[in-house]
Amino acid sequence: MTPRVPKAKLTGLAGSLIKRFSSKMFGKVPESIGVIWNNPDVFKAGMSFGRKIQKWDQVDESLKSFAHMAVAAQVGCSWCLDFNYFQAWNKKLDLRKASQVPRWRESDVFTALERDVMAYAEAMTNTPPTVTDELSARLLDQLGAAALVELNAVIGFANYTTRCNTALGIESEGYSAACEIPLSARPERSGVASTS
Repeated sequence: MTPRVPKAKLTGLAGSLIKRFSSKMFGKVPESIGVIWNNPDVFKAGMSFGRKIQKWDQVDESLKSFAHMAVAAQVGCSWCLDFNYFQAWNKKLDLRKASQVPRWRESDVFTALERDVMAYAEAMTNTPPTVTDELSARLLDQLGAAALVELNAVIGFANYTTRCNTALGIESEGYSAACEIPLSARPERSGVASTS
């Protein structure tokens, strides 16, 4: 699918730095960057908040990764699912588990806490949100208040990125192809997560 907004040329000092960094990290400038670069202020704000999120440390990195991937699978953002799997590989997270996130309900590899985190991510993503007092209480008991607030913000940011990408027609660019284990399922173009 072609993005719904054409790519813009990355210009200026910031554009040059982004091109250099992206080429070094991915071998090319991701198409998604060119699309968002149509408004450099929006791009910079999203990147700034994303970098801040990466510094937060109250929630285990795997839990945050699984939460973001659960949102991506539910919303149908193949770019986010693919990229987060690639990031899990780079961060040396459990790829067996990461590959199963799109079908976490059927998979037997996750702990009760991991299941609660992905259920919470999906409940926050529903419109309207369907988070229950019981699920929140379980997570509060297992993670603590600071971590639950952090998890909530991570999931909120995941909703921002996944919904923006799908609305703009930004799709997977094949990052997970470089990983050892392929994703077990990918979102369908219709926006419904596949469970194959």
